Amino acid sequence: MRIGIIIFIFLLFISCGEKPSLLIMCGSASQLPMTKIAGLYSQRKNIKVDLIYGGSGTLLSQISLTRKGDIYLPGSPDYIVKGVKQKIILKGSVRKVAYLIPGIIVPKGNPGHIRNIFDLTNKDKKIGTGNPETVALGLYAVEFLERNDLLKVIPNITVFAASCSQTLNLVLMKKVDAVLAWRVCARWNKDRLQYIPLPPHRIPRISYIPVCIPVYARDESLSRDFIEFLLSETGKNIYREYGYIISLSEAREYAPRAKIGGECQLPAQYYQLLKNEK
Repeated sequence: MRIGIIIFIFLLFISCGEKPSLLIMCGSASQLPMTKIAGLYSQRKNIKVDLIYGGSGTLLSQISLTRKGDIYLPGSPDYIVKGVKQKIILKGSVRKVAYLIPGIIVPKGNPGHIRNIFDLTNKDKKIGTGNPETVALGLYAVEFLERNDLLKVIPNITVFAASCSQTLNLVLMKKVDAVLAWRVCARWNKDRLQYIPLPPHRIPRISYIPVCIPVYARDESLSRDFIEFLLSETGKNIYREYGYIISLSEAREYAPRAKIGGECQLPAQYYQLLKNEK
């Protein structure tokens, strides 16, 4: 809630300034490459670029509430579907940026001795993930658990974080034994994190990072220009530099039978398990 209020205040009072500017609402799954790409674009084009990072659902709500945002870059297409339904996404503006594979991330050395997905069900384990109601990776994590008859892991989830970066911090600060997160997140801090892949046949869905233009964009042509830069070889190479998967064929190597994108739905059992936990 506090993050949403801060974003709301920022959006209400952000100043465009004299030179052209862009306001990019960016899911934190893209924080590292987007920071570099936005800086490079700003330098080359002499365009002011403001980046706001957070959970994809929270950012979508802020776009709707404040009617501000020149580009929206969530962590999964689920929020594009929601945005289209709310009529706040410009028709025909959606493009794919990179693919995301779910997995398990533990502290370096794996002190919790997590070997596979079934170890997550042990009652002495503390697990973390994103809030599935506002964070893409949390939604995909719950779908993964449901499809593999592992919803009994949910009572072991001690923290539902507000973004990808906050989910990762749970491991870095050793507040949990493991998190369900995107594979690429382990690459953000290779010296302190360890990735445990999920069995390929058990992954029901591969996510992807989409980019689109909200209907409230101040200069549609400028938004499109940034997207073209983002999807150019320069932008793609920056994503690759941080360990992201750009091609569908490479993503398929991790989950040959998985669906691509689409919309996840939280199962009714999820809410019941949370209620029972309380």
